[in-house]
Amino acid sequence: MTNNEISPEQADRPWLDGTLSVDARVDLLLDAMMLEEKAGLLFHTMLPVGDLDEVNPMMPLPTGRQLVVERHMSHFNVLGAAPTGRDMAAWHNALQRLAASTRLGIPVTLSSDPRHSFSDNPGAAIAAGPFSQWPEALGLAAIGDEDTVEQFAAIARQEYTAVGLRVALHPQVDLATEPRWARQVATFGEDVELASRLGAAYIKGFQGTTFGPGSVATMTKHFPGGGPQKDGEDPHFAYGREQVYPGGQFELHLKPFEAAFEAGTRQVMPYYGMPVGTEYEEVGFGFNKSVITGLLRERYGFDGLVCTDWGIISDAVVFGDPHPARAWGVEHLTPSERIAKVLDAGADQFGGEACPELLIDLVSSGAVTETRLDESARRILREKFELGLFENPYVDEDVADEIVGSAEFRAAGEAAQRASITVLTNGRPADGGAPALPLPRGLRIYVEGIAPETAALYGEVVERPEHAELSIIRLQAPYEARSTVFESFFHAGSLEFPEDVISHVRSIAATVPTVVDVFVDRPAILEPIAEVAAALTVNWGASAHALLDVLTGACATAGRLPFDLPRSMDAVAQSRPDVPFDTADPLFRCGHGLVLARA
Repeated sequence: MTNNEISPEQADRPWLDGTLSVDARVDLLLDAMMLEEKAGLLFHTMLPVGDLDEVNPMMPLPTGRQLVVERHMSHFNVLGAAPTGRDMAAWHNALQRLAASTRLGIPVTLSSDPRHSFSDNPGAAIAAGPFSQWPEALGLAAIGDEDTVEQFAAIARQEYTAVGLRVALHPQVDLATEPRWARQVATFGEDVELASRLGAAYIKGFQGTTFGPGSVATMTKHFPGGGPQKDGEDPHFAYGREQVYPGGQFELHLKPFEAAFEAGTRQVMPYYGMPVGTEYEEVGFGFNKSVITGLLRERYGFDGLVCTDWGIISDAVVFGDPHPARAWGVEHLTPSERIAKVLDAGADQFGGEACPELLIDLVSSGAVTETRLDESARRILREKFELGLFENPYVDEDVADEIVGSAEFRAAGEAAQRASITVLTNGRPADGGAPALPLPRGLRIYVEGIAPETAALYGEVVERPEHAELSIIRLQAPYEARSTVFESFFHAGSLEFPEDVISHVRSIAATVPTVVDVFVDRPAILEPIAEVAAALTVNWGASAHALLDVLTGACATAGRLPFDLPRSMDAVAQSRPDVPFDTADPLFRCGHGLVLARA
């Protein structure tokens, strides 16, 4: 076949002709699509790695085969991971073969929540598994360097594309202005300038210098800023549905998104929350025409793909518990009416939903025009063509095994873990302020929250504090337990440690000099611990090896807080959720961090 000839497949599917413009190819494919196939494009739901004929064990969704073949869907948020890069690539290829067998052969687009750190939350993040492991976005913010963020994103892009992941459901550029908010661990913190700089670097690393077949499209979230949650509650749940702006700082929360638009982010996700007491309609942002059309489309001129946050149309059962649709402000509408309102607002895709039959009925009844479907379908298809999915939907399984979790990428992630660890105190007044760090190796050490076999590489592990020369304790920032399994993944409520935890730490510190390290996915109130610790550090995802390397001076660290650490819950309760740095007399200010040099 010469260069001027077309294949039989191209004759039947002229949109496969790569010599045509993307717009022409989109038009050709759209003209060939039935209503059912167009409707399927607008739904973007979860799909677990595994057998394509098995039902999702976490929530009762249809099988992969049913979603692709019967519901004509081709956008999936991947849940979980396979043991190796090769296994995950093979699963992706099987899914693409299934898509290729359909009438039009439209390739699948796979998306993912963040999956390179330590969190495992089916509503927000996936544990790293076979991928390289890095600190959370807050940890990248603690490092504070655009080059490091872009390096992370470029590595993540290579690992994503190796297994077929082509849309990042991140970055999360919300400003963490409410200390109790459960979602801030995936943000770049409280400072608008830092969040804007790092968010832009993140997008550049994932999408590359030119958007195309080697890129991962970024879906920047949660427009127009999810931080100002009333009482810090999470809007996955009805009690957290309101966003409030007592400080009048709605515009401030738009600044990181402006930087994201400048960096070329391809997609945007509106948040669940409903604004209260503003000029905007008091409905969830995914339903909010004044925000999506008026603000995002018209004021900012954004013509990329807008996908709602997950589950705003249909009620669901998650881990056996019923959870209502996050249809805040429009709870009275039927699922079909909610779909119509989302489309009228200006969004293109329904995240976490798999009910194209409702949209088909809306078009058939005249409630939604097919022209409106075509508007969104064009944006969606354009993204598939520009990502090169029609030319090369498959990945090389051998190459995936070499790239995912490679020694080079793992080393880079481990270096970032160490660099993000932030030293808050080093020495205590009771000891005359003498520095406790770096620790000498070979001491008798008592540990909690660290595997004894890991600690044994740095000293002699003993079973009781009174037998030790030093103790090292790792803690998780406190949170309040909630009633359902799914809620338990979202750490919310009080930032104070329970009294039994404080008493326990103080008892050990009274027995032996004690170093305390806290995973601060939220700004914990640390004063009762800081008063007695020989040294106090915080992290946002760091292995025990990374921490012990820093504590013993095997490497340097200069991490700095990406948010204020409040002194009391009274100060938190009196602060304004939309205003950064608004807790009175914080224990440590944003930017605080002691430099710990290599020994």
